[in-house]
Order: sequence, then C-alpha cells, then structure tokens
Amino acid sequence: MRIAVDAMGGDFAPRNVVAGVLEALHEADNRFQVLLVGSEPTIQAELNRSQSNSAACEVVNASQVIEMHDGATTVLKQKKDSSIVVGITLHKEGRADAFVSAGNTGAVMSASMLILGRTEGVGRPTIGTFFPSERGVCLLLDAGASVDCKAQHLYEFAVMGSIYAQEMFMYERPTVGLLNIGEESSKGSEAAKEAHQILKNSNLNFIGNVEGGDILRGKAQVVVCDGFVGNSILKFAESVPSFFKGLLARQVEKSIYSRIVGLLVRGTLRAAFKSLDYEEYGGVPLLGVNGVSIIGHGKSTPKAIKNMILKAEEMVTKNINQRIKEALAIAR
Repeated sequence: MRIAVDAMGGDFAPRNVVAGVLEALHEADNRFQVLLVGSEPTIQAELNRSQSNSAACEVVNASQVIEMHDGATTVLKQKKDSSIVVGITLHKEGRADAFVSAGNTGAVMSASMLILGRTEGVGRPTIGTFFPSERGVCLLLDAGASVDCKAQHLYEFAVMGSIYAQEMFMYERPTVGLLNIGEESSKGSEAAKEAHQILKNSNLNFIGNVEGGDILRGKAQVVVCDGFVGNSILKFAESVPSFFKGLLARQVEKSIYSRIVGLLVRGTLRAAFKSLDYEEYGGVPLLGVNGVSIIGHGKSTPKAIKNMILKAEEMVTKNINQRIKEALAIAR
C-alpha cells in the first residue's frame, strides 16, 4: 500500500508532517509506503535532520504550496503543481491508495471532488467528524463540506456514516439520528422533515430526531445534519478543552488549597480531556469521493499526522468506498 501525504500542509509543515510520517511507519512496522509530496529540497532537509533513511519513505516533488488563505477553487487553476493537487493526482492515477493532508481544508475538498470524482450514487460528498459520548464514539456528518443540504443528501450522509461506523468502529448496526430542534417528526425545516420521512422508510437503524445535547449522551452512533450546523458544533467542541483548562488554571491560583487539589486531580483531568483531543482521532474522512482523502487540523502535531495516516491505511484495508457504493446501489 502507498499513502500520499501532503508534506507542505499545516501550520508546522514540513517538520510535524515528516515526524508524523516516521512515527506512523515505525508503529506500522513499515507495512506500507509513504509518498511525501512537496518541495523536495525542503523535505529532504527535514528527513536528514531527523536522521531518517527509511526505504518506506519516498519524496515526490511539487513546486507550489497552497496557503491557508488561498481560495479553494482558484488555486486549482493557479497552483496545479501544488502538493495537494499533485498528491491527489497520484491517488487518481493509482500511484497512491490514499491521500492525507493537514493543509487548506477547502482546497483538499475541492481537489478531491474534482480530481477523484464523486462515488456513484452520491449527490454531495461529506466530511465526518468524531465526538466522544457516554456510549462510545459518535460520528457526525456533515462537518462543513455542504452548507445547504437537501433531504436526499442527508439520507446519503446517513448511509455513508453507517458504513463507516460499522467498519471502523465495529458497531454491528449503527443507530442513526437526525439532528433537529426537537424530537417530534414535525419539527425543523422542510428539508429536515422530508429527510425524517426518507430515513424512517429506509433500512437504516434510524431512531428519529436527536437534539444537540444527545450527541455527548450517545443517543445515536451516527448523527446527520447540514454542514453549517455540523461545523459550528465542531468548532465549539474544539474550544471546550482549552476553555476549561484556562478556567481551572485561574481557579488553582486563588489559594494554596486550590493548588494542592489541582495537583491531585491533574492526571484525572488530563485523562478526561484526552477524549476531546483531536490528536487522538487524527483527521476527518471525506466520504463520497472515489478514493480515500483524510483532512487534518492545520495545527496538527506529529501524533495527529500519524493517526491520520493510520486511519487512511485502515480505510483502504477495509475497502470503505466499495462498501458505500454497494450500500447506495441497494438503496436505489
């Protein structure tokens, strides 16, 4: 297996990317090969600094870099030799089995859709993101790929999410919830009410509408919504750990007793916040394209990069795309 990695993507590239690649190869005992895509001299210098001469790591030169502020669609015309476009093209041409990037999210999504194309039966691809819950991991779709969704798109998200949760999280028959402003089927927008009816009549394990508070309670293992709502929830959730850490830090400074208590519970708090740490999940999958495309956080650490690569390997091994295609074909 060969996984193409955008070596120039992210706030701390290529150092964090190269370090994460080497960690992934070490943990996987070199069972796959990584194609590091980007400026060859820059990447090679980082590999030399890391004192790595891994035979499982190959550098593929790309002369341009898509910056975080670049427009998602214009760069595909202006920066055709960027690490994102070159990496996804390698995947399209069969020279790589997956693509991983912590770079410009919009550019990765646009390039993946335009170069790889959509899976047959998919109206709109979707980004899935993960939340810890009282009953295990909850997969939420969409997290920002499609701001305005029709009922059919929400249904497709549910199908793709169910396959992913079944294969990647080993949920036997994942429960599916439609995010809404109330549990009643009559609540929400016209698209939500229509989606409720489609999901109810499908062969999915649909449990009805769920509300925002039900995500962390684990009421549903797969939750579907439009990308505007999903991305807002994601960004709010990402801010929670740092907010509480700052809040606790201010509290422990108030007295000696508070400092002692803070020291005693520090390990417990660190373990509790671990489930909210994006590094543990690595990146998020773009489902509904003809390939495996994993998108990471711009601030990704080597650990996050490592987990993104391992997730890509698992998706390829479990043939997630073919399973999605088959499920949508049956649904039609």
